[in-house]
Formats: sequence, structure tokens, C-alpha cells
Amino acid sequence: MGAAAAPSGQGLDLTRRFVRVNRVRADGFVEFEFAIGEPGLFVELVLRPDAFEEFCAANHVEVLPAEAAGDDRDDWAWRLADARDTRFR
Repeated sequence: MGAAAAPSGQGLDLTRRFVRVNRVRADGFVEFEFAIGEPGLFVELVLRPDAFEEFCAANHVEVLPAEAAGDDRDDWAWRLADARDTRFR
């Protein structure tokens, strides 16, 4: 069963791929979000810069703008990377 574009009127186009770079780490790795069809539903990935460029080319991605620092997000809008800087008890 292959991926196909959604029938017209449903609004979800599975042929569209999205990338949003969150940061480039000091060691050079690129932390980014990757989404298929809907930019708001994504996975977090980390790749070396050369692998990131290859990944983007292979997936024909649309690059989304980085989110502005200080964006108000609700309790459900957190990323795994956010936990890196949080001290839990």
C-alpha cells in the first residue's frame, strides 16, 4: 500500500514534505522537525549537516521558517529538545 495524495476536499496532501530547523548544535549536528502532509504534526530528528542536506533533497522538502523565540505555546506544544534544558525532580 503506497502513499497517495488525499482526495480533493480533504486538505491533506501526503506528497508535501516540510522541514523546520530548530538549531545547529555546537558539534555541527542539525536539530530539525520533519512533517509529511501537515506541518503541525512532525517528528524531531538530528543529522550531520551533509546527511541533513541529502535528506532534504531526497524528500523534496519545503523549508519552514524557524519559530520566533518566546512564542507563546500551550502546555501540549513542547519538544523533546525542551526537556534537555529542564531540571526534573
